[in-house]
Amino acid sequence: MKNRLKKTSLISKACLFSLTLGVFGCSSQPKQPSDEEVIKNTISKMTLDQKAEVLIGTGMFMDLPDSIKKKFGGGDDNELGPDYKAMVDHIRTYLPGAAGNTSEFPEAGVTCQVLTDGPAGLRIQPTRKGEEKTYYCTAFPIATVLASSWDTDLVYKVGEAMGNEVLEYGSDVLLAPGMNIQRDPLCGRNFEYYSEDPLVTGKMAAAMVKGIQSNGVGTSIKHFAANNQETNRMSVNTIVSQRALREIYLKGFEIAVKDAQPWTVMSSYNKLNGVYTSESHGLLTDILRNDWGFEGYVMTDWGGGSDVIAQMKAGNDMIQPGQPKQVLELVNAVNEGAIDEAILDKNLSRIFGIMLKTPKYKGYAYSSDPDLKAHAEVTRQAATDGMVLLENRDQALPITADVKKVAAFGNTSYDFIAGGTGSGDVNEAYTISLLEGLENGGYETDAELTEIYQKYIEAERAKGVKTDNWLAALMNGKIPVTEMPLTKALAQKMAAENDMALITIGRNSGEGGDRKPEAGDFYLTDTEKALIKDVTEAFHAKGKKAIVVLNIGGAIETASWANIPDAVLLAWQPGQEAGNSVIDVLSGKVNPSGKLAVSFPVSYDDAPTSKTFPGHEIKSDEVDNAADLSGFSFMKRTPWEVVYDEDIYVGYRYYNTFDVPVAYEFGYGLSYTNFEYSNLKLSASNFDGELTVSVDVKNTGSVAGREVVQVYASAPQVKLEKPEEELVAFGKTKLLNPDETATLSFTIKATDLASFNEATSSWLVEAGNYTVKVGASSIKINQTADFSVASDIDAGDVSNVLAPEVSIEKLSQK
Repeated sequence: MKNRLKKTSLISKACLFSLTLGVFGCSSQPKQPSDEEVIKNTISKMTLDQKAEVLIGTGMFMDLPDSIKKKFGGGDDNELGPDYKAMVDHIRTYLPGAAGNTSEFPEAGVTCQVLTDGPAGLRIQPTRKGEEKTYYCTAFPIATVLASSWDTDLVYKVGEAMGNEVLEYGSDVLLAPGMNIQRDPLCGRNFEYYSEDPLVTGKMAAAMVKGIQSNGVGTSIKHFAANNQETNRMSVNTIVSQRALREIYLKGFEIAVKDAQPWTVMSSYNKLNGVYTSESHGLLTDILRNDWGFEGYVMTDWGGGSDVIAQMKAGNDMIQPGQPKQVLELVNAVNEGAIDEAILDKNLSRIFGIMLKTPKYKGYAYSSDPDLKAHAEVTRQAATDGMVLLENRDQALPITADVKKVAAFGNTSYDFIAGGTGSGDVNEAYTISLLEGLENGGYETDAELTEIYQKYIEAERAKGVKTDNWLAALMNGKIPVTEMPLTKALAQKMAAENDMALITIGRNSGEGGDRKPEAGDFYLTDTEKALIKDVTEAFHAKGKKAIVVLNIGGAIETASWANIPDAVLLAWQPGQEAGNSVIDVLSGKVNPSGKLAVSFPVSYDDAPTSKTFPGHEIKSDEVDNAADLSGFSFMKRTPWEVVYDEDIYVGYRYYNTFDVPVAYEFGYGLSYTNFEYSNLKLSASNFDGELTVSVDVKNTGSVAGREVVQVYASAPQVKLEKPEEELVAFGKTKLLNPDETATLSFTIKATDLASFNEATSSWLVEAGNYTVKVGASSIKINQTADFSVASDIDAGDVSNVLAPEVSIEKLSQK
């Protein structure tokens, strides 16, 4: 694909170089100019106005209410003159539904960069004026599904398919993947993020970035950083220790940057220890560029930050979506000496460094016709590999051959949820419901029950589904209707006439709002509990099985009811092939191999963040200019603060260290077969910078399957306290037949074992005895081995930045 891009280039580097020098024609030259020369000469030919117009986005163009469109401005007025407006109107025709565009100036060799939403697939406008064709995209499984596969090769393939759609529809940069840590179960965008663990997050994101960028298009990893809630996301001040930042909230980004070099990074909305991330030199320059070696450009989230000049100085190169008044503000700031034009040139050089790679710059002739059928097969496989079997009593699954007719209960069986709402949504051609999946799998479904549910859902939707999340409603996100009450008599009738029951419980959430620790969200409603209980009892009375399918984006409470049905399958939100993927697993066509990348607490109160999420309002006498925080954004900016007083003890690091029981632990997942671990070996008993760990995994069951192998390390506590164990490596076997054995090897380096020492602003591997724990989950450890570190190892010094002004302990006491 990269070669194809090169062959279809319309503007060669040599030609552009000639243009910027004022030389016309494209005669052959003995030597092509370097990228640096092209960029330098391009910038030298630009006016100050043009520079500002590239640095500031061209406004938001969506089918939104006039009040919001007016606030976002862009090319909808003539503040910057008719030529600018004409340019903006033109570039918006490139890809309707794109989240943003950068200015273009062909005479200077500056091409537009088309930026599109898409953590779970490309988000564009499916219909266009004057055209009959519908431009659908593939709805791939959400990030929680992909992380639950623990398969970076699979994630690369998903990225490869996703990136092909980006390329063929004419986009340059996909605003994905989302990779914030799932700090709290109630974050409304957890479905867009991979895990509570930074290693899983980083490795999954790196694989996704590599897959997408293999098409010659770019990514924008987001939201950088410590953006772990939607409540007052525009103004919340995240207060977190330097150690927790480095070990938990920055580590995944660091892995993705170093392993995959994403083209761009998107700074987040929130403040970080008192400073908006998009205005933080410590975050964007000291850490991202100097410590990690990031080579691309940084853009704001849409409407992020409040001070354009501070953003430019911090190293936030591009402001999105942009307003004409911000262009004027930047030009005036240069003219008045508030900012040196050389800073703008540096920002532009990073933007143009990426521009030279883009399909638009290379003149790629995109087709607007990607192979959606092939991509549907990719999403179907990815979804099955990421589903997690939570319960399976008496081998209720896979479905036995004598089951021919299935009764599907629960609204979501008929109205399955492919993915979350907001910018993470996709305009796909279809979503296979559980009912359709059953029929496609050769099962008969109960027509009477189907009619009852479909009439109920239609009637409820006609009333209008209420949601507190205005952004989900604005973007037409699928909000589940209230669960239909079911009579015991109907459950008993269905049990008499069908061979098995499937009960689907659905949840959805998304950008613009967080979930709630209440019935109908984190907890099941009385109607849902009664549905599970009554259906299970009715089918058990007839000697038949009842299975629960969870069609959810994030953790919910399961401990109070999961022992009632015969099996529970966590299907997550598996993309457009949803129903087919679920039946692939339930039928045994695919042996489930997913493992949880996030813990399921017994109750929300057990979560280490439950007392601080999502923070609290700051009263006007506690903050300067508290009444003037509206800024430029979708949302009102309420003075808000959240203190991460759990520090490094996020997810399993907390539950395992402090012996807090969970419903399902990090790394948990059942299979239709069994695996035996043996022959754990370490390459040395003394660690001297690197260690190889190998282990044998044997399929001791009766069906073929794959196993996720997790490697944890327990470290001594000398100068620094440590969690009970931390994930340091993972891998997944190939499909193992019964009695087949695979040997997996892992290389552990000092950086994998190091903790962050705030006193020296460095990574430290402390001397002492360590234990390697290899197993099937963070609790189910099958093999252990010990090694020692003779003396402290310095694993690298980093910038001493982003310290909170007040200690976390004092803030917690307050």
